[in-house]
Parts: sequence; C-alpha cells; structure tokens
Amino acid sequence: MSAVVYRGVDDLRVETVPVPRIASGDILVRVAACGVCPTDIKKIHYGTVPPPRIFGHETAGTIVKVGAKVRGFRLGDRVGLHHHVPCLKCHFCRHRAFAQCETYKRTGITAGFEPSGGGYAEYVRVLPFCLPGVVKIPAKNSFLEGALLEPVNTVLKAVKMMPLLAGDTVLVVGQGPIGLMFTRLLKLAGMNVIATDLLPNRLVLAKKFGAWRTANAASPTLVEELKKLTRGRGVDAAVIAVPSDAALKQAQEALRGGGTTLLFAHTVRGKETPLDLAKVCVDEKVLIGSYSSDFTLQREVARLVFTRKFDVRPLITHTFPLEETAAAVALAAKPTPESLKVIVTQPA
Repeated sequence: MSAVVYRGVDDLRVETVPVPRIASGDILVRVAACGVCPTDIKKIHYGTVPPPRIFGHETAGTIVKVGAKVRGFRLGDRVGLHHHVPCLKCHFCRHRAFAQCETYKRTGITAGFEPSGGGYAEYVRVLPFCLPGVVKIPAKNSFLEGALLEPVNTVLKAVKMMPLLAGDTVLVVGQGPIGLMFTRLLKLAGMNVIATDLLPNRLVLAKKFGAWRTANAASPTLVEELKKLTRGRGVDAAVIAVPSDAALKQAQEALRGGGTTLLFAHTVRGKETPLDLAKVCVDEKVLIGSYSSDFTLQREVARLVFTRKFDVRPLITHTFPLEETAAAVALAAKPTPESLKVIVTQPA
C-alpha cells in the first residue's frame, strides 16, 4: 500500500509499505480521511520522535477485515477511530487524568513501524485496546465529519475542565480551527464567548460559530475593552488556543479574581515565561492545562457532531490526496487567512 513515511525533520516521503497484518483481536480499516493535527506537525517539524513513523490520528474509514475474536463490528462499517484509550483502572484514570495513563500513552492504531496513528496511509490496523474508541458513522454523515471526532473530543474535554456557570463570560484567544471549536462548544454550554484573533475574517467566522462579542487581539486597549464588557469584573475564564505567552499574560490581566485560564496550545517542552505568581496565589486566578482527549466523552461528541448540533463541516477548508500529504502539513503549519482545517483524503 501507499503511505507517507516520516524519515526525519520535515522529511515526509510517499513510500510503498506492507498492508498491516491483523491479529484475532484487531480490525483493519481502509482510510478515507485523516485530519492534519498540530501535534503531528510539531513532531515532524521539531523531530521530537525518532523516524521512521507513519503519522495521522484524526482518522475515519471503512472496516475491511475483522479479527476472529472481535465482536460488535463487521465488514463495511464506516467508522471514526480513536488512537488513545485509557485503562480506566490505574491511579491516573481514577483521578480522570486519562492522558497520563500508561495505557493511554500507547498509540493503538498503526500503519507500520512504531505505532503513531497511521492515518497517512491506505490502511490502518486498530489494536484491541483501542476498539472501545471506534465510533460508527451514520449513513447521513461523511468521513470528513468522522475524522473530526477526535479534535472535537479534545476541546470538549477542556471545556468541561473549567468551573463555569451558565451565562459566564469566556475569552477565547485565537479563532483557528481549535479556537472556533471552543467558541461553538462554549456557546452550546450556555457561555457568553468573547473571541479574539488578528484576522478580521476569523472574527466574522467566530460570530457564525456563536461568539457574543469579537475583538482584535492586537488592540492595545483589549484588557480595558474586556473589563468594560463585563462591567468591570473581568472575564470568568480564558482559553489560550494559540501558543502565545503574550496572550497568556493579557488573559491573566483580563481575568476576574477566582477565574480560570486554560492553556491548550503550549505543547513544546522547555519553554518558560515569567508570570506574576501573586495573581495565582492572592487573586486566586487558576492556571490549568488540557491535553489530548477523554475517551469517556466519545458518545457525547458523536451525538454533537453527527446530529450537526455542532456542524463541523464549515471548519474544513482544504483537502489533499494522500500523495500530497507534505503539502497538507505545510499549509496547516503555516495557514493562510482562508485556511482552517486541512484533511488528507482517499477514495472511499
């Protein structure tokens, strides 16, 4: 089969590799769509994992082989995949810190080499411990929608981590694909969302996704504007959906005492930034992070996406064939004003 193999920093090559062989507890899926995720972009750009690898984990496709011991799935099922599933039993899982579970950290979907998602290939093997994360796609929905289940899950997990009350005001910094997901899910949860970005067209989109107010992130009076909108109190929570230290500091200034700032995009290790820790201690401004997904939210995510209560289709602006995966990754790494979610597709 054809696959896009990571051979080193910024080195993606279309190669011919063996179709994965499945065991009795596995399924084999023909990939139809796989989203380009910033997590994989960082691995490719910074070389944080050794090659060779086949990346891609926001994957949907059709089951073409079913292991003898597998129950609940059959040939021809259209499915969205979930490459991380926790054990639900360990100390981390009992604290709902699923992304820290050792089982969760294992990648359970592969197209060959060290398991790394495998969605940038024609076929992927799903290992037994990841089968509970496989979601069937209804006939009315597309593979593209199925491929967005995983990123929507990561955002919904983060939304649920914040101690919010209906009617609270939440600042969402950055209105790229992830920021727009936050805007929509927070709106659905009953929040008043103030969306900021540097690009005017992204602010227009934010309104369509449910933002109450929008503002230019570069405005020198942004903090004052945010406090005015909240009658001087400050926002109840802030989501930092771009890897900007300046945005973090700005959000801390705009946050009310006892509010919460959530980091979602600061995923490069070793980066440090100065903070006024009295804002955390004396002002009780909580600083938290959220990473990856929550397997227990799969049904809720599927319901939101497949009923189109959260219609993810407007997020998808560009699709590329498998052989042009490197170009897809390049666009997602350096988006244009018009680009949002980039997906690699293959004939169904």
